[in-house]
Amino acid sequence: MSFSFSNSSIENLKNQIDIVEVIGQVVQLKKAGSNFKGLCPFHNEKTPSFVVSESKQYFTCFGCSASGDVIEFVKRYYNLEFGEAVDKLAKDHGITMEHSASYDDNRKEYYEANKLAARFFYASFTQRANRGYAYMKNRGISPNILKKFGIGYADEKWDSLYEHLKSQGVDEKIMLETGLILQGKGKCYDRFRNRVIFPIINTSGKVIGFGGRAIDPEDNPKYLNSPESKVFQKKNNLYGLNIARQSAGREGYLILVEGYMDVISLYQSGVTNVAASLGTALTDNQAKLIHRYTKDVVLSYDADTAGRAAALRGIEILKGQDCRVRVLHVNDGKDPDEYIKKNGREAFLDLVSNALSYGDYKLESAKIGLDLKTEDGKIDYMKKALDMINRMSPVEQDIYKRKLSRELGISEVAMDMELSEERTEKGGNEAARRREPEQETTEEISSVERTLVKLFLTNESFISQLAEHRELLESDFSANIYDMAVKEREKNDIIDIELIMDNLSDKDRTTLKDIMDNVVIDKKSQDQVFRECIDRWKYEKLSKKERDIIVRLSMADENDNVDIVKQLTDELMKAQKEKNQIQLKLK
Repeated sequence: MSFSFSNSSIENLKNQIDIVEVIGQVVQLKKAGSNFKGLCPFHNEKTPSFVVSESKQYFTCFGCSASGDVIEFVKRYYNLEFGEAVDKLAKDHGITMEHSASYDDNRKEYYEANKLAARFFYASFTQRANRGYAYMKNRGISPNILKKFGIGYADEKWDSLYEHLKSQGVDEKIMLETGLILQGKGKCYDRFRNRVIFPIINTSGKVIGFGGRAIDPEDNPKYLNSPESKVFQKKNNLYGLNIARQSAGREGYLILVEGYMDVISLYQSGVTNVAASLGTALTDNQAKLIHRYTKDVVLSYDADTAGRAAALRGIEILKGQDCRVRVLHVNDGKDPDEYIKKNGREAFLDLVSNALSYGDYKLESAKIGLDLKTEDGKIDYMKKALDMINRMSPVEQDIYKRKLSRELGISEVAMDMELSEERTEKGGNEAARRREPEQETTEEISSVERTLVKLFLTNESFISQLAEHRELLESDFSANIYDMAVKEREKNDIIDIELIMDNLSDKDRTTLKDIMDNVVIDKKSQDQVFRECIDRWKYEKLSKKERDIIVRLSMADENDNVDIVKQLTDELMKAQKEKNQIQLKLK
């Protein structure tokens, strides 16, 4: 379900809601002067640094820097999009919003179909003897854990789920689009048959898809997942995070494993801050989701070649979202599931305690396949290690060059010369060009975005220029149009606007038509308009940062937060200076 709200209706909502009341329902707040204080729900802390201002209707944490208004709190705490957070607040407080809600993507019906399917699978699993229950029992999983994760069973019949959903009035089209059933030779049949079923639930508590584990060894694939749909994208979700997110906040870190059974076995053994990446390589969106609950991640992937490659990729993705990463590999047993069953919780937590930092792990990985007793082996190792170090920050480079120097007996001066040559060949230090975190999407399409959409659809040169400024396309609408334009140009060398229109929802088609008809740009001034869009976007971001810092400063206790006050003041002066420079350019 997508939402569109006017600015006035959003302001009206915030004026009718007390942020202290909303946050106080989930965080224990105590009066502290003119403000309220409590333990931050977004990171692990023992001394309260989370402050809520009743007069300013604003929250801030001086420990993890989370801050914002009541909508921002609801977004973060319940893992909702902007429109969903507004809708939740409105419904919780009985406030009628002036908005248009579009059901053209049928999300409500998708969720309902998945919920009915999950209940059907669970009933099949628990209400009568079946092979799925026997399989999980043999794997040592207790009934209460099976219930906690909603484990189910799909029987051997071809149409059990199909007939059940049909009897519940679920549209056949919805069954097909969610991937619950398949169609062939004019007949419909169940996707999942003779499998243990793992419901995949998002952090809002909605069933978005399923994983099915084959019971018979000859059945392939071993694991079968729901296909991508409008409510299920693997890249945006993690298995078990709906259960693990609060534990991750308490423990201060999340353990990321590869499979469903790893999550369930670790949880049963008392390691509850664990989730899995749905059998795919870790994505930016998954890392961004993790970062909402903790900045510290322990990767626990298989120790084979594929597991190591996945860990190295995962490190870079998580670092790109400003997460601190450590890596452990289970050597005594194929995976965390087997290890914790054999050795117990404390032994596994010892592995966690001794997990390698991301830099040490990368250096260890560089040694694989090399004979360090030979000069050639040492040189090859040094080159591989320096290539990895070259991508680190300056401080990290200094630390790991020193480690490498001690290990190999090669001077840091020689390493600096080697690094200098590599940078020259590659056109500069790649660390300086590391990916910036993605910007939060917004529901409204700004005038800047509308102008940019008109520019790149009418002048293909701006597609390439925008590749370096993707953060300007903050709305899902603009980003989607841009991606479609890129594909069109790659496929046909031209952009067919009518073809793009044909692939949009009615609402987005109307929006795009409005942009094409009403955004007017003189061809001679297109380059200047593009530069002004970039400057205006930067100016708005700096203005928001300035406002937020001023509010945070007003809420800070100068005695308790001396260092933070100084840091915020420095940031404020820098933001104001940059704003003034941009303002001069725009005059």
